[in-house]
Amino acid sequence: MDYIIIVAGGKGLRMGSDIPKQFLPIGGKPVLMRTLERFRAYSSELQIILVLPEAQQDYWRKLCEEYHFEVAYQLANGGQTRFHSVQNGLALVPDDAEGVVGVHDGVRPFPSIEVIRNCYETARTAKAVIPVIPVVETVRHLLSNKKSVTVPRDEYRLVQTPQTFDIQLLKAANRQPYNDGFTDDASVVESYGHAITLIEGNRENIKITTPYDLKIAEVLI
Repeated sequence: MDYIIIVAGGKGLRMGSDIPKQFLPIGGKPVLMRTLERFRAYSSELQIILVLPEAQQDYWRKLCEEYHFEVAYQLANGGQTRFHSVQNGLALVPDDAEGVVGVHDGVRPFPSIEVIRNCYETARTAKAVIPVIPVVETVRHLLSNKKSVTVPRDEYRLVQTPQTFDIQLLKAANRQPYNDGFTDDASVVESYGHAITLIEGNRENIKITTPYDLKIAEVLI
């Protein structure tokens, strides 16, 4: 059985809003609902685990009632960091489970069904898979002497989600002690000693964090 852990712990600070960004509407529906619906559209059998801070859960339940949201999911409490939030989500996956588990940002409502499918199917053999897109702008590296140098952008990729893993591999990797180098789930698994396989993502799969992103999301809708 396959799982997806959708992590949504944003506070909306960069959005300049009192409402957490995952609850802001795009096309007349909260971002987070669109994200859950995208994964349900991928598979009716996928087990969805939503990770939310306890302080936001009552508000989320009210939104679900208001919008008559009926996508089935399990709810886990958010942790101090993303790493700890994913740990809480993984705790709802049985320890003897076999299959693939994905981790996805709650404020990325536009992963293509094709990319989601490719992530899961590739992970059945590669065990650790992330979607990436090319860097299209010039990139400069800031040096300690306040100077900067251009770096070859074709050697870099922008990382998206869902990031998908063999269930037992991600569970084992998440038993490691936390460190600040764990910026995403791939970095956790890589620290555990497993190589990461890259697949092509889709550029529409933006992470909504600013008012500008909301405008782009409205166009994508």
